[in-house]
Amino acid sequence: MKVLIIEDEKFAQEELKRLLAETSYDIEVLACFESIEETVEWYEENDEPDLIFMDIQLSDGLSFEIFQQAEVTCPIIFTTAFENYAIKAFKVNSIDYLLKPIEKDDLEAAIKKYDDLKNNAPHSAEEGTVSLSVDQVQQLLKLSDDQKDYKKRFIIKSGDRMRHVSVEDIAYFFAEDDYTYLVAKENAKFIISFKLDELVKMLDPNDFFRISRKYIVNIHSVKLVNKYFNSRLEVILQPETKDQILISRVRVPEFLNWLEK
Repeated sequence: MKVLIIEDEKFAQEELKRLLAETSYDIEVLACFESIEETVEWYEENDEPDLIFMDIQLSDGLSFEIFQQAEVTCPIIFTTAFENYAIKAFKVNSIDYLLKPIEKDDLEAAIKKYDDLKNNAPHSAEEGTVSLSVDQVQQLLKLSDDQKDYKKRFIIKSGDRMRHVSVEDIAYFFAEDDYTYLVAKENAKFIISFKLDELVKMLDPNDFFRISRKYIVNIHSVKLVNKYFNSRLEVILQPETKDQILISRVRVPEFLNWLEK
C-alpha cells in the first residue's frame, strides 16, 4: 500500500511514519509534504498513491485548497486536532479521520476500513471512502474558524521593557536567519519568539495570508500586485521589503480569493 503524508509538523510526520510501520499492513510512505504548494507540485509529476493521510491546517493554508488545484481521487484519512463537534460533523459526511495525538489502534482501524472497502467493493472503494463535498467541509471549517479566539496582540520585549502591538497595526511578519520579525505599519521592526508555522494558526485567515515560505502579510499591507513571468504574481508591500515577493503559480488562485474576501 503506497501512502502520502501531508502534515506540516515534522514530529507529527515522523510519529505517523513510525505508527504506520507498526501496523499489520505492508505500507510504503512515498513522500511527506508540509504545504499545499509542495503537494500540488508533486501531483503534477507523479501517479496517485493508494491512500493519503492529510492534516487539515498546513503551513500555507487549509489542505482543502489542494482539491481545487490538483485532481485528487484516491481515498483520504484526515488527521486533525479540531474540537469534537467538528469531528462529529465530519463523521456525518462519511469522512475518515484520526484525532491527534493519533493512537495506534485508531490508525489500524482506519486502514482496515479502507482495505475492507477496497476489497469488498473495488469499483466504488474510492468513492465510498472519500465521499466528500469540499464545499460542505469548508463550511464546517468556517464554522470552526468563526469560533476561534485569534490572537489580538503581541508582546514585544526590549531589554527590561515590554510593549504590545495590536494585530491591526501589523503590516507583515517575515523569517530571516532563524529569527522571526514583526513589522508594524509605521515600519518599526521587532523580533518575536513565534515561528511562521505557529503564527499561521494564531492569526485570522481573513486578515493574514502566508504569501511565501518567508512572509505572512496583512491584507492592508498589500500595496500592489503585478503579473509576473510563468503565471506568477509579484506582490509589493507597504512598508517596502528588501526581498522581491512572488506568488507561485499554484498559489495564485488561493491568493486572489483571499484578496476578494
